[in-house]
Amino acid sequence: MTSPLLAIAAVVVLGIGAQWLAWRFRLPSILLLLVFGFLAGPVGAHFGIAIIPQEALQGDWLFPFVSLAVGIILFEGGLTLRFDELRDVGKAVFNLITIGVIVTGVLATLGAHFLVGFSWEVAVVIGALLTVTGPTVVLPLLRHVRPAGRVGTIAKWEGITIDPIGAILAVLVLEAVILIEESSAAGEGEGIGSVLGHLLEGIAFEIVVGVGVAILAAALLIFLLRRRLVPDWLQNPVALMVVVAAFALANTLQEEAGLLEATLLGIFMANQKYVSVRRIVEFKEDLRVLLISLLFILLSARLELSALEFMLRPGPLLFLAGLIVIVRPLATWLSARGTGLTGKEIVFLSWLAPRGIVAAAVASLFSFRLEEFYPAQAEAIVPIVFLIIVGTVAVYGLTIAPLARWLGLALPDPQGVLIVGAHSWAQKMAKALQDRGFTVLMIDANAGNVRRARKRGLPAQRANVLAEGVKDDLDLSGVGRMLAMTPNDEVNALAALHFGEVFEGDEVYQLAMRADAPGRLEGEIPRHLRGRPLFDGDVTYDDLDERFEKGARIHAFDITEGQTMDSLRLDHEGFLPFFIAKDDGHLRVVASGEGRPSLQAGDILFALTDRVPDPPLAPEAERAGAAPETL
Repeated sequence: MTSPLLAIAAVVVLGIGAQWLAWRFRLPSILLLLVFGFLAGPVGAHFGIAIIPQEALQGDWLFPFVSLAVGIILFEGGLTLRFDELRDVGKAVFNLITIGVIVTGVLATLGAHFLVGFSWEVAVVIGALLTVTGPTVVLPLLRHVRPAGRVGTIAKWEGITIDPIGAILAVLVLEAVILIEESSAAGEGEGIGSVLGHLLEGIAFEIVVGVGVAILAAALLIFLLRRRLVPDWLQNPVALMVVVAAFALANTLQEEAGLLEATLLGIFMANQKYVSVRRIVEFKEDLRVLLISLLFILLSARLELSALEFMLRPGPLLFLAGLIVIVRPLATWLSARGTGLTGKEIVFLSWLAPRGIVAAAVASLFSFRLEEFYPAQAEAIVPIVFLIIVGTVAVYGLTIAPLARWLGLALPDPQGVLIVGAHSWAQKMAKALQDRGFTVLMIDANAGNVRRARKRGLPAQRANVLAEGVKDDLDLSGVGRMLAMTPNDEVNALAALHFGEVFEGDEVYQLAMRADAPGRLEGEIPRHLRGRPLFDGDVTYDDLDERFEKGARIHAFDITEGQTMDSLRLDHEGFLPFFIAKDDGHLRVVASGEGRPSLQAGDILFALTDRVPDPPLAPEAERAGAAPETL
């Protein structure tokens, strides 16, 4: 028998391990989390080697923990929603969380009844439950795909806001079904009007409690932070305390109102102008990854092996296929009418409705609540919902990226560059890359720099790289890396930290800090809190600025057979390589600490030189290749 300590350790190790493997092999993380949970729970129990004993997962503690964790996840998701994003997509989002929810709920109810065999009472509960998608599955897919334009914003808003709406709808439907059954058992028939009245009363009370508690919690948090009543090192714990307390209060006053409260609290904090929430956002993102990992391992480990057998029956599989192929496309098409969405955008949104942790958590709760009235069917609720989760995550997770590329809404392997700093020589770098077909985007707080960059035909945007929400305001489609090259070393380091959440850690770069140069004092900011050092690792902004002032130029060398970095360095004074455009279309940034980059025929090398040598005379012309292009 596994000890409680080993079981807890196993949940953490399996959860974080699944997240890492998913990142390593570019797979949907939730898919691996579910597989690991199945293996550690029911499959392991079948062979007598259960890592996570199921008897430990049957206690009263599990559902409150799951509910609270989901509330924290929804709060974190709400922190990413900004009202200014709704200018162009507000109608589409509203339609998806109203018309889309109704269409999905009705069609899912029909499928649950006719394809799986649930009674109408249980089928309508399942239909309401399956209206949710969720940020735990949608946001990772969006970060992986990085779609262009407005579809990413629409999918993000829908995925976060539909969770509390769908969960509250499902709870109210469940309460109505239980009310009818209890009345029937007592010999008191409840009419349709009475049931509708109960639903409307429940909806009104959910809204009042959710909105009211969220406003009070936001006001308290803003008051504490603005008056500086909380030190910096306690801001995150105090914020978590307020989130947990407000969620518990809302849920105590009205069941599942905490989900609406947590989402609204996140939205309120993201859009208020009184205090900065950057620290809270960073902390909650780390906490979200941990909670998602733990929740999916715990809930999937609770399943019985018979549930896995149920999932493979024809009826449930047809139900899953119907949700993917018929229900979601129809709901999206009806919701898109009158919104101005293009056909490609509608197709993309039609293929993005994975179910997540809210569906899994609420299904487990509903199974327990309905066991008294529908014992046989209640046991099948959790397996059918987990089948939908696994199926939708697998199908959408493995196909949405190729579909986005096929539709022209995303690039397969973005090779573009985000350049922080739009001064004159940064513009020259950007122009050199753009002329060779690479996507570039420049941001700078200096309006003059932005204006001059645009005159050169470069995409540039005036923005404070450290401002709240700047990552959401930028169109990063086709961009796969960031170069921080402002005159301010501290801004460069903070920008690298800021965008480390968007790009892979090894694709975030910055110029060497002035204090890192040879013969100067030791840098104040530790290296692990910065981006990768650009170029040779010792070249600072001042060094490059001085060289450009003296006439240094960027050259694009078309590499021929036999040319090496050393031979070019010998032939060109002040040679400093910047980028290598590989023959297969990949862009490599030359950075310190990664060894000497190799060149192959067909590559394009972008480098800084102090002078351009005279064209070589034959027979040496073949060795040196064509004269470099001066930029």
